[in-house]
Amino acid sequence: MDLWYALVSAVLPFKWAEHTFMQNALLAVLLAAPLFGLLSTMVVSNRLAFFSDSLGHSTLTGIAIGAMLGGVKPLPSIVAFSVLFAVLITLVKNRSNTSTDTVIGVFSSTAIATGLVILSHGGRFNKFASYLIGDLLSITPSEIFMLGSVLAGVILLWLLLFNKLLVLSINPSLAASRGINTLAVEILFSSTLAVVVAVTIQWVGLLIINSLLVLPAAAARNVTVNVRQYHLVSLVLAMFSGIAGLILSYYWNAATGATIVLIAAVLFFSTFMLRRRLVG
Repeated sequence: MDLWYALVSAVLPFKWAEHTFMQNALLAVLLAAPLFGLLSTMVVSNRLAFFSDSLGHSTLTGIAIGAMLGGVKPLPSIVAFSVLFAVLITLVKNRSNTSTDTVIGVFSSTAIATGLVILSHGGRFNKFASYLIGDLLSITPSEIFMLGSVLAGVILLWLLLFNKLLVLSINPSLAASRGINTLAVEILFSSTLAVVVAVTIQWVGLLIINSLLVLPAAAARNVTVNVRQYHLVSLVLAMFSGIAGLILSYYWNAATGATIVLIAAVLFFSTFMLRRRLVG
C-alpha cells in the first residue's frame, strides 16, 4: 500500500490525492468498477435488473441476522444470507409456474420486511443506517485486499462461464439443447452476483447498488453493435463513472456512491440521445 500511496501522490498532484482516504477510495474504485462493468452486461442481457435490486434488499436481513448474533460488521451473515436468497429465488422461479417478477417480488418484500422488523426492535436500526447510502471513503487496506480477491474470483469465473452465460442470455432452450446445465449456471451466476452485492453494499449503499449493476451495460448497449464492444464499453463507462464520481464527490462534499451513480446516469442518457440521433 505504501507504494500505491507514493505512486498516487507523484502522478496525481491534486489536492484530493493528498489524502490517504481518497487514495484508498481510488484503489477501491479501480477494483470495484470492473466488477460492476462485467456483471452489469449479464444483468442487462438476462433482464435481471429486478433480481439484482432484490439482492440489495436481502442484505438488510443479512445485516439484521448479524446484529442478532452480535456482529458489529455483519459481513459473513450478509454474504451467507444473500447467497441463500439468490439460490432460493433461482430454484423457485425454475420450478414453478409463477412469473419471475412475482417470485422476485415476493422474496424481496419478505426479506426487506424481515430485516426492518428485526433491526427496528430495540432501536438498533440507526447503528446500521450507513448501509443505506454507503461510505466508500471509509474503506480500509484490508477491505481493499478483500475486494481485490473478489475481483480475481469473478474474472476467473467469467473465463470459465462466459460462453455458457452468453448462450443462456440469448436463448435458454438453445443453451439446454447444447448440453448446458442451465440451472447450475444460473445458480452460480446469481450466487456470484449475491457475493459482489454483499461485499460492496457497505461502500456503495443499499439504495443505489442496483444502479451500478444496470447503468454501465445499459449505456453501453446504446452505442455498441457486437458483444465485444458491449463488454468493453461497459467496463470503460463503469471505470469513468467511478473515478469521476469519486473526485466530484470530494469537491461537492456529497455521498460518493450516489455521485458515481449520477455520473453513470448522465452517461446513459447521453448515449441514449446519441443513439436516437444516429438512428434518426
